[in-house]
Amino acid sequence: MQNSKTVLVTGGSGFVALHCIQQLLNQGYKVRTSVRSLKKTESIYEALKNGGIQDFNRLEFIEADLMQDKNWDKAVEACDYILHVASPITLQIPKDENEMIQPAVEGTLRILKAARDAGVKRVVMTSNFGAVGYSHRDFDRPITEESWTDPNEKGLSAYNKSKVLAEKAAWHFIETQGGTLELSVINPVGVFGPALDTRLSSGYALIEQIINGRMKAIPNMTLTIVDVRDLADLHIRAMISSKANGERFLALSEGVTSLPEMAQFFKENLGEAGKQISTKRLPNWLVRFAALFNRQAKNLVPQLGRYRVTSNEKAKRLLDWKPRSKEEALLSAAKRLLEIQN
Repeated sequence: MQNSKTVLVTGGSGFVALHCIQQLLNQGYKVRTSVRSLKKTESIYEALKNGGIQDFNRLEFIEADLMQDKNWDKAVEACDYILHVASPITLQIPKDENEMIQPAVEGTLRILKAARDAGVKRVVMTSNFGAVGYSHRDFDRPITEESWTDPNEKGLSAYNKSKVLAEKAAWHFIETQGGTLELSVINPVGVFGPALDTRLSSGYALIEQIINGRMKAIPNMTLTIVDVRDLADLHIRAMISSKANGERFLALSEGVTSLPEMAQFFKENLGEAGKQISTKRLPNWLVRFAALFNRQAKNLVPQLGRYRVTSNEKAKRLLDWKPRSKEEALLSAAKRLLEIQN
């Protein structure tokens, strides 16, 4: 299958970006992807081979950094669409939150300006749940795309603050300077599912701590989950559907799970590999106490008791999106992690 359309995917070595590239190539698109260093191309080829891609004639690379103007005019040239997926993700708390906020906001505006000037039809931007649901106070109804997180919300992580400010900056740009450029935004929750390469995303790091037994007691945190394969699919649906212009879409499987439930699920479904998993619960007060001395525990405190009941109805209704179950996303991630470790 051949397609005359060209799509730029930013941050081509990333967990989500690799799946976007794989699916676009399988659908016959010409794909250009930005990398901060062309030294990453070999690892991207290897990852895509793992995903079943054998023909790379419709894939090209360009070296471009979100914090610099250089090469972005070439990156967007003759592109019909852009999937702006690139973003820093870390479980660590930066000493200065602007280390994360500045690249997210400036990088997004740099992409949008280049896209507008090049006559790109639509940009699909990857935001996150943190830009939507962390200031939600009406617990009688689920969180939807109508909700926005207040960037000054107490306890909001630098990462989530960077995402809400970058998304707000994107919508403001489209409204005031966008010209004919269209924008759609995807707001994923915790991203799991099978990695195409061997580098561990933040979700994998969490699974690793549970599976190898290093997490002796499990914090009582809840989370919502999306499979990376479905997230890539949703980006492409938002890219081509006329119904997606000017819209944001929450990306999640049905239901909410907790870390203790996740640990129990892995223990029951991973056979021998799950034997050392602890299912002992860590009381909230102990996490808060540990946060006084431990940066990682401090990062967990804002997540304790967080309301996560969230709706994916809009993506299913407007884009006919059909996500996998959270159990399938988790199990495929855990099995891939065990593959990598063996």
